[in-house]
Amino acid sequence: MQPPPERDLEWNEQGVDGSFRFLNRIWRLVQDLPETVKDATPYDGPANELDGDLKKLFQKTHLTIKKVSNDIEERFHFNTAISAVMELVNMMYSLDLESARKTSDGPGVIKTAVESVILLLSPIIPHVAGELWETLGNENDSLASTPWPTFREDALITDTCLIVAQVNGKLRGKFHIDANADDETIKATALADENVRRFIDDRPIKKIIVVKKKLVNIVI
Repeated sequence: MQPPPERDLEWNEQGVDGSFRFLNRIWRLVQDLPETVKDATPYDGPANELDGDLKKLFQKTHLTIKKVSNDIEERFHFNTAISAVMELVNMMYSLDLESARKTSDGPGVIKTAVESVILLLSPIIPHVAGELWETLGNENDSLASTPWPTFREDALITDTCLIVAQVNGKLRGKFHIDANADDETIKATALADENVRRFIDDRPIKKIIVVKKKLVNIVI
């Protein structure tokens, strides 16, 4: 990895070996992807519609995009940017992607992660990144003209809880929300639910009871 820009470069052959091993891992990861992933459309749906390993991978992908973008554009810290990409690649090797890719959203989520790895590393290893980009089936789309990836705010919420929405004590909806959301945010989310609004039907609301991380009951 490269040192921070404010430090002098000290040649280290171990660093060269480590970089070579890392590039080999990325190369094998891309080359071994099945055609169902290479031909897939990158997933860009809501994070809360994913489950299990796919949700973990999608969240990690967008957390990595945010960190690398900040490290390169704001801080010029290429070493920490590369470390963040390494963490994403390590996660991809640790998850059961073979099973995940057989789900409806699996190929798209995996392709999103792999394309993000390539794009985030493209300023640092442009030639290798270009080869990998074409391997993914992007022969007609130049890597150099492809926009820098952007992160989704909803994918950055890694700790969520399921809230039950009630009207007069009866179940009328459910939604996932940030586990640290305050009562006002929970109330607003419940009141925005289409099914909940239908049961309120413009009647005056007497009070709203929030049980943290469990339910919200709207009394009319």
